[in-house]
Amino acid sequence: MPDGADALSRLLLEHETWLSVERGLAKNSLAAYRRDLRRYEQYLRRSGFDDARAVSEATVSQYVDQLKRARDTEGNPRFAPASIARALVAVRSFHRFCVDEGLVATDPSEEVGAPRVPQGLPKALTEPEVDALLGAIEGDDPRPLRDRAILETLYATGVRISELVGLDREDLDLEEGVLRVMGKGSKERVVPVGRSARQAITEYLMHGRPELERPSTRQVPGDPLLLNARGGRLSRQSCWKLVTTTGERVGIAPGKLSPHVLRHSCATHMIEHGADIRVVQELLGHASLSTTQVYTKVSPERLRAVYELAHPRATRARAARR
Repeated sequence: MPDGADALSRLLLEHETWLSVERGLAKNSLAAYRRDLRRYEQYLRRSGFDDARAVSEATVSQYVDQLKRARDTEGNPRFAPASIARALVAVRSFHRFCVDEGLVATDPSEEVGAPRVPQGLPKALTEPEVDALLGAIEGDDPRPLRDRAILETLYATGVRISELVGLDREDLDLEEGVLRVMGKGSKERVVPVGRSARQAITEYLMHGRPELERPSTRQVPGDPLLLNARGGRLSRQSCWKLVTTTGERVGIAPGKLSPHVLRHSCATHMIEHGADIRVVQELLGHASLSTTQVYTKVSPERLRAVYELAHPRATRARAARR
């Protein structure tokens, strides 16, 4: 702990250690908590607080109001409701930690309300759009082979982009057709890989990855499945760019496609073809079934079509109209 750290700094550092060690948060989640709590700390210090015990409910409420009022240079809200809600989650986690550790008596954030976050569901691609996307990368050079394997695997498995770029070769069993994925909170799951994705990965491993290897590859931690042009582990940003630029090439509007949309499309298409929602929950690595239900929400049109076909009274009424 830094010399001369005051009470607030010490508690924030202890909380971050708890998030990492006790809760086992993934690196990206830990970084998000760190950013949100650094902003909160700056607000507290500007307000004259250097001890969490002095923070009141009014202090936390005023912080949330400040985030709501913040504007950029063009006068637009600086923080979306979802960002403010996430920031409040981090603040609550910190104050709850202080209470649980017996460091303070009360949690000043407990009754502070978060802004209502509109439910924003990504729109799944249609199956023809997916076919166009997966067929867009041509050629047998190392990078096209790798990029084809990436797109096929994202759609075939529904894995998160961070999970995909974090894969090592030992996480892949092509004979059994499965991937071993390390998900959120360091939770491991086994994900099946379809025939098309297996073929794309096999061709990449045989003819693409060997050409991307460099002497420096041996110094890379682990044994990354996906390599960049310099022989290092492919980054999340590069993978994201591949998905969006390929989508634009086949006419998918900018902003409509991301790796998360491919994950959502995988789940949605499986549900539409009869997959049990609990199987999809396991595939996506969701702790809660309600999260899977959000990812796989069907369109009102499909809901009505299935209802018309399946409900006995709807069937009877349709027959009577003929």
